Amino acid sequence: MGAESSPAARTGAFVAGAVALFCIQLDFFALNLAVPGIAEEFGVTASAAQWTLSAYMLAIGCCFIVGGRVGDVFGRRGALLAGTALFAAGSVGCALAPGLWALVGARIVQGVGAGFVFPVSVAVITNAFPDATRARALGAVFGIANVGTALGPFVGGGFTEGPGWRWIFWLLAPLSLLALVVAYVYVPDSRDPTAPRQLDLTGCATVVVALAALTLAVERGSAWGWDHARTLTLLALFAAAGALFVRREQRARHPLIDLGLFRNTPYVLVTGTGTVTNMGYAVTVFVSTLYLQQVRGLSPLEAGVVFLAPAALVALSGPLGARLSGRMRPVSVMALAGTVAGTGMIVLSVVTAWWLYVPVFAWCGLGLGLGWTFASVATQQVVTPERAGEASGVLLTFLVTLGGVALAAAASAITAMVPERSPEAAYDAILRCGGAVILAASAVVLVVRHRLAGTGSTTGTGGGQPSGVGGPAESPRSAGTRTPGRADGPLP
Repeated sequence: MGAESSPAARTGAFVAGAVALFCIQLDFFALNLAVPGIAEEFGVTASAAQWTLSAYMLAIGCCFIVGGRVGDVFGRRGALLAGTALFAAGSVGCALAPGLWALVGARIVQGVGAGFVFPVSVAVITNAFPDATRARALGAVFGIANVGTALGPFVGGGFTEGPGWRWIFWLLAPLSLLALVVAYVYVPDSRDPTAPRQLDLTGCATVVVALAALTLAVERGSAWGWDHARTLTLLALFAAAGALFVRREQRARHPLIDLGLFRNTPYVLVTGTGTVTNMGYAVTVFVSTLYLQQVRGLSPLEAGVVFLAPAALVALSGPLGARLSGRMRPVSVMALAGTVAGTGMIVLSVVTAWWLYVPVFAWCGLGLGLGWTFASVATQQVVTPERAGEASGVLLTFLVTLGGVALAAAASAITAMVPERSPEAAYDAILRCGGAVILAASAVVLVVRHRLAGTGSTTGTGGGQPSGVGGPAESPRSAGTRTPGRADGPLP
């Protein structure tokens, strides 16, 4: 960890991180509506054009863990600059792509860049800001990034119907270039001083293979068939590579991931709850899009207007989470988010009147957005700043990969249910099931925290801004350095 940052450095880190994450969120949500236009321009099927999304998901999902740890080991400033430069170059490549596979290749470059930018941006903010303002800064960054989430469908649909889908990338290129310049001028460097400047290349290879196999199986499983030989082979490859990765990390002298991180109970609780709420977010957006257009009969533009309510509250969830973090323990905030999200999904499945549907939809968006957004803030509070990139990379890998799994599962479940019941009944059943799962996860989190507090047991936190059972959070500067897996920290 570097020296105390100057005000200019903190402002620069904030601007660079916020703009870069805004671009990534906008890009992710804008291109979904551009797939039909891409297919038409290149004269390919919609299934083939879908590779522009699948390739990006494949690249970004594989790089979160590697990107986060590269920043911790070799310096976060350099990793942020490299990732932002790759994202900017990929955006230009996408805008100029002469054919589908050139576009897919450029999307992979974008995905690799985004896979570095996301965890490293979180780590840069964590290390640039002092304890007192860190959560507020992270919340504001994610609030700005979530504006990209809200604007994505409108930008994608508007450009696709207007000047063309390529303008999505012409918008992203100068914005990401701005983030690159600000980062180059202002962002201070920081790294894990306890880590030698070497990377576990075997660990990198096995985790990338495992995540690539799982992501590709999930992304293409519906098209290929879940019992198809290609899908089953990829799932088997994921299991084998995953087992090799765990074995390697247990034996490596300098592992890519310190598996002691998973003995850090607050981190596990926050990551688990954040992952479940993000799975709910992916499912709710998917199911609601189908419901509004197929059952309510809305046009894509009209459905987008309805989505403004939850999108606005998703954007506000970042600053709200930061404000709550000063009053509540991180795990308690996550449990609250899960409770709001779960009840929202269940109520959304039974309301029909517009005057009630829209506010319930917004309520649902608030809980879901708070859950997956605050997870990135909360994990930084329960680990040491030196391991911030690693912790963020692992969290993001769970969020994105299992979010894709939930989406694929929902699509398959709807396909299986529709022959026997109406589409509306199938959508409602999916929402109720998802809401019940999130509520159950929130209850488990509260029970675990209550039992730990009641017995006076301790659990490792890995430093950072750990939260105790009672009293103010302990400062990492006074607590000293902890090993992530040691059971000597305070409670969540």
